[in-house]
Amino acid sequence: MKPSSPLIGVPCYHDRSSGYSQAPVNAQHNAYLSAIGQAGGVPFLIPLGLTKSALRRLFDLADGILLTGGGDIDPSFYHQLPQAELANVQPDRDRMELTLSRWASEEGKAALGICRGLQVMAVALGGSLCQDLPSQKPEATLHNYVYQREGTNAENYLAHQVELKPACHLARVLQTNAIWVNSLHHQAVTEVSGALQVAGYSSDRVVEVIEQPDHAFYWGVQWHPELLVDEHEAARRIFQAFVEASAG
Repeated sequence: MKPSSPLIGVPCYHDRSSGYSQAPVNAQHNAYLSAIGQAGGVPFLIPLGLTKSALRRLFDLADGILLTGGGDIDPSFYHQLPQAELANVQPDRDRMELTLSRWASEEGKAALGICRGLQVMAVALGGSLCQDLPSQKPEATLHNYVYQREGTNAENYLAHQVELKPACHLARVLQTNAIWVNSLHHQAVTEVSGALQVAGYSSDRVVEVIEQPDHAFYWGVQWHPELLVDEHEAARRIFQAFVEASAG
């Protein structure tokens, strides 16, 4: 029997900022860990640089996997060359998270992807990305609000709506077919394959939600609910549903 307070594995990234440029550290943003804790889960960090067998041991220990936001995925993982300016590409992180995503998809383990995490889920199962919305899809509305509005918008600014497919898992959890979200990304999923389906779009047809319909909980959302949990019930429900699914 799984514990009532499930263990949630959260992969790290390498922080090379400031004094860490020569000796990067394993790091993760506290907002994700706090959101898991508020929902009743117990987070633990999964460091980079593990052997596959060590990574597998931590995967088996986890009741659920949270894939977080962050830098851009190396486009070689979805069979493209760089087509735009990319930010903070970390192939070692990509390899670890793609492996965890595939394992979770294949073995029925609960997994939630946020922003970059959604993109990792898509790439892991054969999908591809738009490397830069402003230059490659100029007709799209602004999606990286915090970074292109001269600091006038906070990270919890609700930038646009997402329309959900009525039958999708997230629509059932939220009991609505539309939700206002924050938006902090410049890349987006262009196609999904395999077991995944698109479950939500913004009005400009940018993919905002993906899911594996035959999986109890394998979702990705393009926004950042971890930054909204203090103010918005919908964000809290996402983490509560994830933790409950992880508990089994």
